[in-house]
Amino acid sequence: MHFIWPELLWLLLLIPLLVVGYIRALRRKRTEVVRYSSLDLIRPALGPGHRIRRHIPPALLLCALTLVLLGTARPSARISLPADYLTLVLAMDVSRSMLAEDIPPSRIVAAQQAAKSFLQELPGHVRVAVVSFAGNAQLVQGVTDQKDELLAAIDGFQLQRGTATGSGLLVALNTLLPESAIDLESVLYGAEFKSGSLVQGGGMAGRSLDQRPAPGAAESSKPVPVGSYTAGAVILLSDGRRTTGPDPVEVAKWAASKGVRVYTVAFGTPNGFIPGLEGFSFYAKVDEEALQKVAETTGAEFFRATNASDLANIYQHLSSKFTLERRDTEVTALLAALAGVLALLAMGLSMRWFRR
Repeated sequence: MHFIWPELLWLLLLIPLLVVGYIRALRRKRTEVVRYSSLDLIRPALGPGHRIRRHIPPALLLCALTLVLLGTARPSARISLPADYLTLVLAMDVSRSMLAEDIPPSRIVAAQQAAKSFLQELPGHVRVAVVSFAGNAQLVQGVTDQKDELLAAIDGFQLQRGTATGSGLLVALNTLLPESAIDLESVLYGAEFKSGSLVQGGGMAGRSLDQRPAPGAAESSKPVPVGSYTAGAVILLSDGRRTTGPDPVEVAKWAASKGVRVYTVAFGTPNGFIPGLEGFSFYAKVDEEALQKVAETTGAEFFRATNASDLANIYQHLSSKFTLERRDTEVTALLAALAGVLALLAMGLSMRWFRR
């Protein structure tokens, strides 16, 4: 919890002053006690616990006043609320290594089934785009809330040679943040990408990843806190190592500067094997280290799935995460309502016990 007007917290110094005033008032009353010949006459009238009960209404009023003073400082807390609007970009590896059968019937079929179940469980306010990547990357389905179109895009995956994980992440980010105008052509075809800049092969000075600086672009290009972008996220699934394209970790640094979280999933077992592909057999091992670094850099989570059940559980976890979002919400009204309840309770007890 933090406070929008923290300087008003100095008003809480009134609380100990009120406590001191209450104690002094009690001592003054003791000097004005009426003398009786015997205490037996008044003890039955007071009833049990009278000495404690007389302090309860003032204590409740003091708590109510404390909450009111806290409310004047406008407290704000980070709480989970239903997401109003969310865009997810699902970036999936479609390299030939997805033919490995260590996850039956194959990695690609298991991944497609889990992704489709994930899409079916998403609430209606979540829009999704689908990006596939192998030797290059492409947007196979733009942002939409039509699940039939998304399912058809996933069913239509075509496996290709190579694994350009960084290219897939760049296309996903360009889809999520179209206002950034990423110069994909320069990045993916001939320029080197390093820490958010393009460096041409001839040694030219680096220039910004943003293609067309618009009025006010300098302000919008300033880095923001990691993970602060709440309108969307990227989910990247890969089962191999990068063989071409930009380094995904460098791309992740740019994503982090925009506040975008990139959740990564390493899919496959260490002994994934593809027998007889085009006359050759080889092992398909996932680059967990790079995927972990991508998630860590962007303030997201890394997941490891070694079977279809693991992948389904991961997608289920992500589905629940994107249904609710954590955001800063002012809770002044809540404190005011609680203070009102305590004040009414104090008055009610005072009327019931002491008729005043």
